[in-house]
Amino acid sequence: MKFSSQEEYGLRCLLRIGKAEPNGLTIPEISEMEGLTTAHVAKLLRVLRLGEFIESERGQNGGYKLARPADKIIIGEVLAALGGRLFEKGFCDIHTGISKICTNTIDCSVRSLWGNIQSMLDNVLEKITLKDLLGKEETVSLLVGSYAGEAGTNILKN
Repeated sequence: MKFSSQEEYGLRCLLRIGKAEPNGLTIPEISEMEGLTTAHVAKLLRVLRLGEFIESERGQNGGYKLARPADKIIIGEVLAALGGRLFEKGFCDIHTGISKICTNTIDCSVRSLWGNIQSMLDNVLEKITLKDLLGKEETVSLLVGSYAGEAGTNILKN
């Protein structure tokens, strides 16, 4: 299971804007900081703006700023806006193979697996805010681990 580059880079752009608060950042500035093309950054910022996580200001002092305080921006919502969820309602309807309905519609252990994993992800991601991610890696790792409970792993140990 992998996260898309849109989710990764979109979140990184949002973090850059959050770190620059209360000043804004321009597309070229974010592009240079993240090593991305200006077109790619513009696309990501459009998604974030439409999701109401950031706002743009035109003019000489313009740029992109957070649309609300960092502690009010939920990372689960950001990731959903950037790329969706791992397991959506209707997932089985689009994975039917050559049949009209999935052959495992009645009793599906795979649906149970993906549904439960999505639930665990949601449980953690709905508690993590942009403000949390603006902290140090070790602090964030401990926080995520505490939200995940025993299922959580500390990436710093690996």
